[in-house]
Amino acid sequence: ADAEDGHDFGGCRRRYYRQSLRLLREAVQAWAGESPPLDFVLQLGDIIDGQNARRGEAENALQRVLEVLGQLPVPVHHAWGNHELYNFSRARLARSGLCSRRAAGGSQGPPDPECHAYHCSPAPRLRLVVLDAYDFSTLGREPDSPRYRESLRVLREKNPNEDLNSPAGLKEPHFVAFNGGFSQAQLDWFDEVLKFSDENQEKVIVMAHVPIHPEASNGVCLAWNYEAALSVIHGHGCVVCVLAGHLHDGAYSLDCHGVHHLTLEGVVETPPDSNAFATVHVYEDKLVLKGRGRIPDRVMCF
Repeated sequence: ADAEDGHDFGGCRRRYYRQSLRLLREAVQAWAGESPPLDFVLQLGDIIDGQNARRGEAENALQRVLEVLGQLPVPVHHAWGNHELYNFSRARLARSGLCSRRAAGGSQGPPDPECHAYHCSPAPRLRLVVLDAYDFSTLGREPDSPRYRESLRVLREKNPNEDLNSPAGLKEPHFVAFNGGFSQAQLDWFDEVLKFSDENQEKVIVMAHVPIHPEASNGVCLAWNYEAALSVIHGHGCVVCVLAGHLHDGAYSLDCHGVHHLTLEGVVETPPDSNAFATVHVYEDKLVLKGRGRIPDRVMCF
């Protein structure tokens, strides 16, 4: 956002809105010099800030970010985050440069044309699955739509607070409006994709904006029906890693099925003299992550 520095909703964490574009340029420049060259880039969501909607600058902010990412000679896969949905309706996002399925050569997603989930195979025996963590959500949908009404019903059932973004006093604090979940149709589709990967002895990397494992979260930034998504993953042997954003502190967990859950640190809360991006090298038996700035190096074996 083209705005002065601010703070998070709790007023504790500094947010460097205007500096974020410069840090993105630095990331793109660093990636351009990688050897061997990159095959693709994953953008884990919240690429612009929600305050652009209030300022009437959503379209301009998105264009500035896409121009920088457009300098990359490789596909960019975008996850949709809550801040995209503060700025745009799902229908508008489906027509925007953030609808990466077609541009990145992704295969057909779930039946709902506004569900931003798809998969592709960027290398032999490797599959990338992009999930839509706000498919089941009140964000970005018309209030009179069936999906909005059902999402609001579930949210109010779990969260009696006047402010639906507040987890205060909740037994399940992840039931807040800035999170979302996965429709059954998306989960069924996901199950079929993983079945195909099992049968073809593929390794699968999953990306979504919202974490789906409690230990790769702070307990609040977590998909509403994360258990259902984990159940699909654990019903197969092909998923090696789940990448997420949303939680600006970042987190990591290796679950009991041997799946790595990595939540990357947020650029918006990264000081101007640092950064928050990484390069992943994929091998037969491991992912080797080379972090920059706030993101530490990591080797994830499988």
